[in-house]
Amino acid sequence: MSGEVLIELTDVGKTYRNGSLEVAALRHANLRIDTGEYVAIMGPSGSGKSTLMHVLGCLDVATSGNYRLAGSDVGSLSEDELANIRNRRIGFVFQQFNLLASLSAWRNVELPLCYAGVPKAERRERALAALERVGLAARSDHRPGQLSGGQQQRVAIARALVTEPSLILADEPTGNLDSASTTDVLGLLAELHAAGRTIVLITHETDVAEAAARVVRILDGEIYSDSANDPAGVR
Repeated sequence: MSGEVLIELTDVGKTYRNGSLEVAALRHANLRIDTGEYVAIMGPSGSGKSTLMHVLGCLDVATSGNYRLAGSDVGSLSEDELANIRNRRIGFVFQQFNLLASLSAWRNVELPLCYAGVPKAERRERALAALERVGLAARSDHRPGQLSGGQQQRVAIARALVTEPSLILADEPTGNLDSASTTDVLGLLAELHAAGRTIVLITHETDVAEAAARVVRILDGEIYSDSANDPAGVR
């Protein structure tokens, strides 16, 4: 790693409390990801990878340790500042797509721009440009129910891109897709990485993790392996 540091975790922990019960979902995590990297975070269900993703995406705050994102100490930021980072600097792609069924594709894509206060005409222009970028310009007026799973995930990726974020966090983005759509979505993520995006891909599937240049493995809340990926197989 020789680029500018984008993500830096130092001894980060996350503990959830329910009454007198405490669950350490993340323990002593140390991780550095540079601008422009493509990293897969891999682990089985319950390993802590989703907790790690929530911390990286400023959706949750670490209980202990330090998280710096592009040089900023995330733990010292206000709720408004965290919301601003989530909306402007991070693009999220989720397994469930999280599209609004009543809205067309382009209106789903424009939503982050609505929250950012971007004027209506500019929102539409940027949403349509983002859909064209993912190969769905011809489907811009279709609602999610009129699109295949792979197409819905492309809409979700367009929505993640529309604010021009520096970081794309993809949490099990192929989990609800068939093999052809999985290949399609991973190909699109590869294109975004080649264009200079930083991609962090959360997955439990070895074949999906192989798409990344580097694989970080987590188990029982602890990062235990961090290595360059061998395209021939991390198997």
